[in-house]
Amino acid sequence: MKKFFLFVMLLFGLISPCLALETPDLPSEVGKVEKVTYEDVADGLQNENNVKQKVQVKVLTGQFKGTVQTLDNMLTGNPAYDISLNKGDKVVLHLDAKNTEVNSVDDVDFFIADVKRDYSLEAFAALFMILLVIIGRKKGVFSLVSIIATISLMFFVLVPLILHGVNPVVSAVVVGILSTIITIYLVGGFNSKSSAAIIGTGLSLIFAGGMSLAAIWMARLTGFAGEESMFLYSTRPDLSFKGILAASMIIAALGALMDTGVSIASSVNEIYETDKKLTVNQLFKSGMNIGKDIIGTMSNTLILVYLGSALPLVLLSNNIDLQKFFNLNQVATEILSALIGSISILACVPLTAIIAAYLIKRQKERVEFDFGMDK
Repeated sequence: MKKFFLFVMLLFGLISPCLALETPDLPSEVGKVEKVTYEDVADGLQNENNVKQKVQVKVLTGQFKGTVQTLDNMLTGNPAYDISLNKGDKVVLHLDAKNTEVNSVDDVDFFIADVKRDYSLEAFAALFMILLVIIGRKKGVFSLVSIIATISLMFFVLVPLILHGVNPVVSAVVVGILSTIITIYLVGGFNSKSSAAIIGTGLSLIFAGGMSLAAIWMARLTGFAGEESMFLYSTRPDLSFKGILAASMIIAALGALMDTGVSIASSVNEIYETDKKLTVNQLFKSGMNIGKDIIGTMSNTLILVYLGSALPLVLLSNNIDLQKFFNLNQVATEILSALIGSISILACVPLTAIIAAYLIKRQKERVEFDFGMDK
């Protein structure tokens, strides 16, 4: 286990500095709203009256800490874009340099980016980690390490690889396999059961990559399923957005595939421990029987995840023609993402079952034979 941790640390130590993204010249800062006044503003284009908040914000961080800025905050009546502020609110400030050199506060323009929300994120993250460790004990600690490793892989390996022009599908598959190796070996230990789960999950990820590319080509998806894609295109039009969509489908299916692979491999291992006379074929059939039970719940889990995240789209179906609804780019993207994840789970069951049956039977027999030779 120590060698494994050293390997992980070395991996991040070598890759992260090489692939780390450039940080902005002027980082965002935190401010506190000290005063809010309202003004009516006439919109000449729409012939409507909007409301403008004149906000006094005290900067709490950075080189301009302690300064007070008076900023405009427009309220258009659209809750998707409005940021309604009150006295005492903490906000994130975006800074734009007026000149090439920033020597004083006069060289910078301040804008209100959004309300500061990371306090609530930190509170719920802390609650999750505490419960994970209390309930899971040692396994919970290993699970927490694997989660941190997976998030690090996404931000410090996958994102830089894609932004540096590496094929998004290849990047997603490689990062997914690395995440699978770290997670399963940490939680399950170094054994044939874990190895079988890793191989089965890895092959299923490759299968998911091929399926996602085929689905995007057949459905003529554009890769622009939301505003985030449009914002990214405005800054990086050189990226392959169809490839990014395929990569998102692969990563979205990763958790369910790992869960399926581990469940099948663990079940086959327990069955063999109960009756070591079972053949590879018998172990495979047992794994498939267990997999049939897993398929329904795991596929349902993926479908519900996508339905939950796309609930506004589901509600939209009540207002437009169903044929038009199902052919919308965003709707087709969500449906195909769920289906590809479910199909990949179907492929993961037999793959993991046959690999687990072979590896577990082979390793156990070899270990017993080696012990017999030592006596």
